[in-house]
Amino acid sequence: MKRISLDKMTTSELVARFAQIAVAQDEALLGGEIAKFNRLFGVMEEVSNELKSREGDQRRALMSLYQSPNMQVRLKAAKHTLAVSPAEARMQIQEIAESQWFPQAGDAGMCLVLLDDGTFKPS
Repeated sequence: MKRISLDKMTTSELVARFAQIAVAQDEALLGGEIAKFNRLFGVMEEVSNELKSREGDQRRALMSLYQSPNMQVRLKAAKHTLAVSPAEARMQIQEIAESQWFPQAGDAGMCLVLLDDGTFKPS
């Protein structure tokens, strides 16, 4: 993915970018392209951090992606909103874990385990 100056993007544009990255991650997972997936992980973190740095922590805007038809988009949006909307985000992650839609269901299930045992602390 092409690098973009995130600080010049609107919150809506960042949310759209986040969704694009998650779809690309899904395609990389399905294609067994682990290196590509890992690169996209870093790009997604940059977008999330830009949203977090904005007044009022704009990661809440990612909640609009909870209704995405793409399971990877939903999962990543939920994981990145755990710090700002823990109950709603956890409910999304729980639904994905129960869906048995792999590999996202496995990732969601592990996320719940790590949340419950205190290993993962959203910030």
